[in-house]
This record gives sequence, structure tokens and C-alpha cells, in this order.
Amino acid sequence: MGIYLSTPKTEKLSEDGENDGLKFGLSSMQGWRATMEDAHAALLDLDDCTSFFGVYDGHGGKVVAKFCAKFLHAQVLKNEAYAAGDIGTSVQKAFLRMDEMMRGQRGWRELAVLGDKINKFTGMIEGLIWSSKGGDVNDREDDWAFEEGPHSDFSGPTSGSTACVAIIRNNQLVVANAGDSRCVISRKGQAYNLSRDHKPELEAERERILKAGGFIHAGRVNGSLNLARAIGDMEFKQNKYLPVERQIVTAHPDINIVELCDDDDFIVLACDGIWDCMSSQQLVDFIREHINTESRLSGVCEKVLDRCLAPSTAGGEGCDNMTMILVQFKKPINSNGASSEQSTQTEPETEAN
Repeated sequence: MGIYLSTPKTEKLSEDGENDGLKFGLSSMQGWRATMEDAHAALLDLDDCTSFFGVYDGHGGKVVAKFCAKFLHAQVLKNEAYAAGDIGTSVQKAFLRMDEMMRGQRGWRELAVLGDKINKFTGMIEGLIWSSKGGDVNDREDDWAFEEGPHSDFSGPTSGSTACVAIIRNNQLVVANAGDSRCVISRKGQAYNLSRDHKPELEAERERILKAGGFIHAGRVNGSLNLARAIGDMEFKQNKYLPVERQIVTAHPDINIVELCDDDDFIVLACDGIWDCMSSQQLVDFIREHINTESRLSGVCEKVLDRCLAPSTAGGEGCDNMTMILVQFKKPINSNGASSEQSTQTEPETEAN
């Protein structure tokens, strides 16, 4: 089987929910791809005042994306920084914790349960869209113990996944990103990127890759991976003399903290299957055109997926798996009407095209 099907799978997994401050809708579709490698998590109540949304776009298999959808939000909760109110640090540590957890016998066993033929993990049905319902997110005790077994020296999966998550507490929004999934906010109808696509040609990414002993060929890390940051992909993280954030490929995320204000309409998180077809502003405009005529926010997401789906595989764009989460803010947001941003990256730039 090639990477594309003869006809696309257009069945969608959609979900909606709301609480006092937010409404969300999401939708995922396999499309033309031979397998579904996206996963997502949507939890209105990570705790009694915090919501969590995440999009995970797998490559080389779906197992790492599914692992993140199952465990990443729980690790945010369990980090001691979270209890101290430092969401940015807790989510940053949770990204790096994913790589740690996927090593050794316990990691191998969990990945095997999630199942992925490409990595020779067997026993599960292929092609399912993975969604986390939260599970034991309120279990703060970290019992991820080392296990003896034939795979105790397992260094982790060779496949990987992007991770783009948005955590909302009251009027604070924390966005963490590794890879080329993206989070965008609509402020008075203007699109602002809250994450940066980590491509190898970016100067900071290129510098890290080269210093770690890697190379870039045809826009790909070591000629194979078209991302500069990802969870998993352990073959690019084997330099024992470098910290995790300096490896050829790193799971270390950018963190962007935004104070929400009354001008903010919604945020959207989506994998690159969407962004390859629409710019940030085009997507915001499309959502604004349909958000008041659809009874469900997931219906808006479904329209976007249909809009992006290519009529054939000839061009490449519109042929990827697609996942999108739309989160709408209920008015009014309790703030002073001003907004401030603190970020590990540059200020979000308006996309006009």
C-alpha cells in the first residue's frame, strides 16, 4: 500500500462541549492518507478552573500522537510547577516528559498497547482516530516506575509527533508548541499566530541542528524529517553530551502566554493538513463566515475539513490527515480590556493573506 488511498476516507470524528466560559468543537478526518496518524485531546475541566486542548500530528506512524493524547495533559497536572500556578513551566516539562516515558520496558509496553504496525507493535486495530477523554487526569501521583523486561534498553520510538496545546485558566491562555501544528487567535477578526512552525530552515532551528551534528538536505533534517522539533523521533536525540533542548530534533516547546481580552473571539488549533491549504487569516475569515450559521462548532470544523480536502492526490496539498479544534470565548471575558504577551518567541505577527 502506498501513502495514499484510491479514494479518501471522509468519515469524521466530531465532538462538542461547553462550560461557563468556553464552547468548543472539533473534527478529525483521515482523508487520502493510508492511515490516520493524528490524535487530539479536549478537556474542558483539566481542573476546576482550567481547560486543555491539544492537537498531535504523528509521522512515521500514529503511536506517539496517541501516547501524547493519552498522557501529556496528565503530566501537566502532575508537575509540581502546576500546583504553584506556573502553567508554562508545567506544560514545558510535560512535553519533555513524553520522551522520558516512552523509553524502557514500561514505555515499550504502553506503545505496544496503543499499537502501530510501522513500529511492529501488534494487536490493535489500525486506522482509528484517537481522542483522549481525560482518564485519570486528576491522579497527581506519578507512578511511572522502571520495569525489568526484554525491552528495558528500549531507547524510544523512531516515529514521532508534533504537539500544539492550549491551556486556558480564567483570562490567561498558555500555548505550547513543538512542530508545525499551529494555534491561532482571532482578535476582532484579525488572525494572530500564537505558535511558530518549527521547520529546519528557520535560523534558530538550523543552527541547533548543525551544532548537534545533523544536516539539512532538501528541507529535511538528515534528509528525512521535515520538522525541527517533535516528541519521539529518538534517532535524532542520541547525543549523550548535549541537553535535550540542544539535540538535532528536540521536544522542547515554545511557550506563549497571552492575557485574553474582550476583543478575543476564538482560538483554533490545527495540524499542518489544514495550514498547508489555508493561511491563518484565511481560516479565521472562513470560521467567522460560518460560525453564526452552524448550530455546532464542530460543524464549522467539518466544513473546513471538506474545504481543504483535495479532489485528487496529484498536487499533495489537501491530501494529509486533518484535525482541527475550535474554541470560542463566551463574553464577557473578565479583564481590563488590555492585552499583554510574554513569550519565548517573537510577538505573534498578523497574517494578511
